[in-house]
Amino acid sequence: MTLKDKIAAERIYMLLGALFITSLVVSNLIFQKFFYWYPFHLEIFGTKLFEISVGILPYPITFLITDLISEIYGKKRANQIVVTGIFASLFSLLIVFVSNVVPATVWSPVDDTMFSTVFGNTALAVFASMLAYLFAQFIDIHIYHFWKRVTQGKYLWLRNNFSTFSSQFVDTLTILVLLCSFEIIEWNRFQGLLVAGFLFKALIAACDTPFLYLGVYIFRKRFKLKVNQEIEFL
Repeated sequence: MTLKDKIAAERIYMLLGALFITSLVVSNLIFQKFFYWYPFHLEIFGTKLFEISVGILPYPITFLITDLISEIYGKKRANQIVVTGIFASLFSLLIVFVSNVVPATVWSPVDDTMFSTVFGNTALAVFASMLAYLFAQFIDIHIYHFWKRVTQGKYLWLRNNFSTFSSQFVDTLTILVLLCSFEIIEWNRFQGLLVAGFLFKALIAACDTPFLYLGVYIFRKRFKLKVNQEIEFL
């Protein structure tokens, strides 16, 4: 690769990182709204299915991006993105905390009570999310590269889905255990949210496989990369 190509690759890496961090931080801020992701309500053995938080909507994007970075930039760069996401979450938590502390004016469209209702649980949510996210993302990257070694770089669909399925289950389980333990969510909703959350994430993971193939194809064609060849650091 020429120096010009490496600079272009670094810029794309930064854009992917920006999308990753935005998706992560936003998912922590909007998590308190829940919705049905299927047209009808289904209940099995007293467990309501298809109820999930809107915070899940941007979250699968983070796993698609880490898989793409893992494939093109390597394991080290993927881990760097994960660590950066932790710092971004902490910084967003600090901003929300300060915003919640300062008193609202009497004419403020959003008063202190409303703001605390929406963002009051953000600190605990971000903490729970960060722990779940940390476990899940590192598991995703580790399993991804494990299957890449085992298959000698073949079967991109296999390592993409196997790594994401495993990490998404860990993520969903961990964050629900923590949120229920902090009494943000009632325990009687645990089973339904676990099943619904994992099914939704697994479905999205399966659907994003063509986008991963497309992304890898574009990168390899743009930077003339061979199979299993990764972009080197500047």
